[in-house]
Amino acid sequence: MRTACVLLTALAVLAAYYVYLPLPGTLSDPWKLMLLDATFRATQQTCHLIDYLRLSHHLIALNFFIGTFDKINFVSPKDIKITDTVFDGVEVRVYQPPAKQDEGLKRSVVYIHGGGWALARAKMGAYNNLCRIMAESLNAVVVSVEYRLVPEVCFPEQWHDALRATKHFLQPDVLAEYSVDPSRIAISGDSAGGNLAAAVCQQVT
Repeated sequence: MRTACVLLTALAVLAAYYVYLPLPGTLSDPWKLMLLDATFRATQQTCHLIDYLRLSHHLIALNFFIGTFDKINFVSPKDIKITDTVFDGVEVRVYQPPAKQDEGLKRSVVYIHGGGWALARAKMGAYNNLCRIMAESLNAVVVSVEYRLVPEVCFPEQWHDALRATKHFLQPDVLAEYSVDPSRIAISGDSAGGNLAAAVCQQVT
């Protein structure tokens, strides 16, 4: 019993030492930030250990953990049609708001997710919700590009994927299929996806 108490005390001290992070005293709820930081560090270190043991590439492991933590509940609203398809060999997810009576062609957004060209997915809960909200609030057809990631491919293949998918979507027959106005199309993204969006724009304008 005494040995167990000593071990538990030692583990508690080690855990507190690992979690503790010096922070300004003016911060509210500093322990929340400490726990979040410790979670990120532990996840990164676990992924590097998996890589060291040659069980998997650390980025593949990190993407697995991101997918595990990404448990945002997503319920497809009845008025938004969500379709997984392929544009010129690149997976995309298309969000289509309902057609309204006497409505003309819709505007559209090609969206490229972030993640340093190595992390996240277009189909993960956070991006699913973001694109659904864009489709609803803008009354626009949103095309979310599922480009390939490191280590499966190296740059500039991510850019090639985004460019191929965008060029395919911009074809007149494809725009007509989705009832999109060719003069009202935006190409956007966040973080590394914003970089890819800017590079794609330079090629298609």
